[in-house]
Amino acid sequence: MSVVTGALGSLGPKLLQLLHGEYKLQKGVRKQVESLSRELDSIYPFLHKVSDVPWDRLDDQVKVWAREVREASYDMEDIIDTFLVRVDSGKNNDDSSNLKLAMTKMGELFSKAKARRDIAAKIMDITKRLEEVANNRQKYKLDEIMCKPLAATSTIDPRLKAMYKEVTQLIGVDKSSDELMSMLNQSQQDHDASNKKMKMISVVGVGGLGKTTLARAVYDKLKPQYDCGAFISIGRDHDLVKVFKDILFLLDTENHKDIHNTERGVQLLIHQLREFLKKKRYFIVIDDVWEVCTWEAIELALVENNRGSKVITTTRKVDVAKASGEVYKLKQLSYDDSMKLFYTRLSRADQKFLDNHPDDISKKILKKCAGIPLAIITMASLLAGKPECEWSMVYNSIGFHTTDNREADDTMTILSFSYYDLPPHLRTCLLYLSTYPEDYFIKKESLIWKWIAEGFIDGKQGTRLFELGERYFNDLINRSLIQLVENEWNGRVERCRVHDMVLDLMRKLSSDENFIAILGDNVEGTPAPSSVRRLVNQNRIAEHINSETMVTRMPKVRSYTAFKCFIDSRDLFLRFKLLRVLDIVDCSFEKGCHLEHLGDLLHLRYLRIRFNDSSLELPIQLGNLKLLQTLDLEGTLPASIVHLTELLRLCADKKVPDGIGKLVSLEELIIMNGCSDKALKFFKELASLRELRVLEFDTYDGVDESMQGDFVESLSNLQKIQHINVHGSAWHADTTTWEAAGFVLPRPLHHLRWPFIEFSKLPSCINPSALPILAHLELFVITMDEQDLKLLARLPALCYLYLTTESTVTASNINSSDGCFFQKLRYFETNAMVQFEQPDEEDTSVSLHMWNGEDAIPFASRKSNDSRKVVSSGLMPNLEVLDFLVLLPFLKGNYSDYCGNIGLEYLPSLRELRGGIDCRGMTVAESDASLAALRDACNVHPNHPTFLMPISLY
Repeated sequence: MSVVTGALGSLGPKLLQLLHGEYKLQKGVRKQVESLSRELDSIYPFLHKVSDVPWDRLDDQVKVWAREVREASYDMEDIIDTFLVRVDSGKNNDDSSNLKLAMTKMGELFSKAKARRDIAAKIMDITKRLEEVANNRQKYKLDEIMCKPLAATSTIDPRLKAMYKEVTQLIGVDKSSDELMSMLNQSQQDHDASNKKMKMISVVGVGGLGKTTLARAVYDKLKPQYDCGAFISIGRDHDLVKVFKDILFLLDTENHKDIHNTERGVQLLIHQLREFLKKKRYFIVIDDVWEVCTWEAIELALVENNRGSKVITTTRKVDVAKASGEVYKLKQLSYDDSMKLFYTRLSRADQKFLDNHPDDISKKILKKCAGIPLAIITMASLLAGKPECEWSMVYNSIGFHTTDNREADDTMTILSFSYYDLPPHLRTCLLYLSTYPEDYFIKKESLIWKWIAEGFIDGKQGTRLFELGERYFNDLINRSLIQLVENEWNGRVERCRVHDMVLDLMRKLSSDENFIAILGDNVEGTPAPSSVRRLVNQNRIAEHINSETMVTRMPKVRSYTAFKCFIDSRDLFLRFKLLRVLDIVDCSFEKGCHLEHLGDLLHLRYLRIRFNDSSLELPIQLGNLKLLQTLDLEGTLPASIVHLTELLRLCADKKVPDGIGKLVSLEELIIMNGCSDKALKFFKELASLRELRVLEFDTYDGVDESMQGDFVESLSNLQKIQHINVHGSAWHADTTTWEAAGFVLPRPLHHLRWPFIEFSKLPSCINPSALPILAHLELFVITMDEQDLKLLARLPALCYLYLTTESTVTASNINSSDGCFFQKLRYFETNAMVQFEQPDEEDTSVSLHMWNGEDAIPFASRKSNDSRKVVSSGLMPNLEVLDFLVLLPFLKGNYSDYCGNIGLEYLPSLRELRGGIDCRGMTVAESDASLAALRDACNVHPNHPTFLMPISLY
């Protein structure tokens, strides 16, 4: 399913499903279905071609025709799905009497007969409608006029301005240009031959960030140092022959003045360019590269002649940047530079910025622009000439696309290049983000499951839909169209957000194509109710939606989302009978609000209800939703949910009912506040959920040995699991018993949180060869030794470690040459006291001590190292946060020596020292001295890590 093709791609399989004998269609209807299928086969390839053309380049008649086909496809899908649901669905009759069962079956027969008559009439109508659409295609010769004439679409690329902007006009580029030039010149001593090697750097960032401007500024400054140079912007739609001719012409205009009149192909031009560059020291900038294959072709012409040549590329795509050389990720403007650029654009002078303090509305405007120069210039141009008293009104009433302002048009044009470069399926997924409010942090998992429910992700054999959705998500990040929000320490992407500029463009395109209708405080425009397919309500009372008139005027709504709304008690939004997605987030419900109608929404694939201040009773009718894939609810789940055999994701804040093992398609099971009323049965039933990828649950009622045994046995069946999180009351786990029962962890495991399972010793399955991609580990091991600690240190992907132990452990003889001691670890938290020590000044090896405060102190007293220069030890080279306890009462007379010599100098990447200081029984002077020593250790470290270790007196 895509924005242009609608539901056309999914109709073929559904029409074939209708032809199965079990649906008993009349003979004439079967022929119509076959004819309809053939007609769709002829339309779909042409419509797919239409979807590949940027919308603004399509002929208007083609647009009208494409809309007609798309709307017809949605109507067809609604008709077919309604028929299939009516014929296939049946109520749960587990407790019914024989008489009731007989009456129910008789009613179903009549209902199915009526459904067959209804679909016969509707298929006849839709066939006539498609025939008319097909005739229009021939009548207006749409195949011949798909695109507008070139003259009608040719415009000056607005990015050219950045290439010819005077350096004196640039704001905020100095720091970036210094950093980029430093990277270009970063090398060994001049006399070293390696200094003469060519240097390639790629500048990457979202559209409008100023990549071209930066590259041009650096190019203009450094070009005089080289024999020749060229700055060329190639763009998304390029001709490699012209690219190479342009490079040759710019490198030597005199000798290549006629190059564009030659008939040379790519191969000859590459050869000519290599010959020209063979003995030259050159500086070339290739601006706006979109594909890796384009760069690879250009790179063939760039000769490595050991003359110190430089090449800069700019791109919006991370994969292109990585393929093009060393990566420079361009940052947004600072707040001061943003304000300076804003007022400079308004007044054409800096004086206003210097003489006036920014008010609240200016701050709001700059927050909206988020340091993107293009956005700042656009907003300033919209406000230019208007008194400041009107800025607030302008800010609240317009977006980047809702005006005829030329700067705003240029902004949308530049952003649209990225959008139209996307394949159709990614365009659809990106447009769907327009359902979210501004500045909203979008949960990755929820977004992907909504894509799946909407039918945007086409399944491929052997690939699970969620994994395919993750590829789509990562591709949008790679193209700098959405901003990732990753977990700070384990690198796991959990959320994303959309820049306001991109959001405005998506909303405009969504509105133009009747893809999404938005009702919200800061959203303009009222959709035509009869054509609305996806409805979003943001930050307002949803009462006006919940009226009989509105519901009956929106018969085609298939997706309803509400953010931060008040839902009244009439619940009529539940009467959108074609709903596939129902998403209620951070909303308030009127007291007495009931959800009985939920069980009637038989088309639902996605159901999430997360409210603010009340707990709703969930109806038993949830068990009727046979097509449901995602169920994410607050409230007590009814027992009937175990009949939802298509369920892929179950997220609940209360215990699940018995029978969870029947949900064999589940990929995610997340339960807060307990797992089940019958925990023993729950652990056994987990064994049936072989498709699980994510498992999270809490235990508060204790877990005995029998339950632990069932859990271990179930784990052996969960070979696809990647994420395990168990919280709640403590488990006392005998490791030997677990391993005797066959305890293993699956190889795909990436995230393991077991801080409350107290293992007697380190399980043997937690080792580098068994868990090659484990990045997050939270573990409680009562007894540990040096071998155990070094085993954990060799986990190749480990970024986050929370380790609790009752032992004193020392890992000694750690050398940088070993290259395997917590190489990727960024966050380390432990209950033990830690010290990093170099026992012998003549020996470069380092030891890591972890002391429990009870055994003999493992580290020796030593004099303070006043220099504390960072030493390359190979021990935790990427560690940014160290979190541990300082137990002053147990140190006795050694507290001052310890606090001043933790050994932070062996942690070259340290950014933060946190934890706590136990000062029980210590004098104020002793506590203050310890605190001062710890602060001093941070202050003398080259990174000056943040110190967050509060004192505890109890």
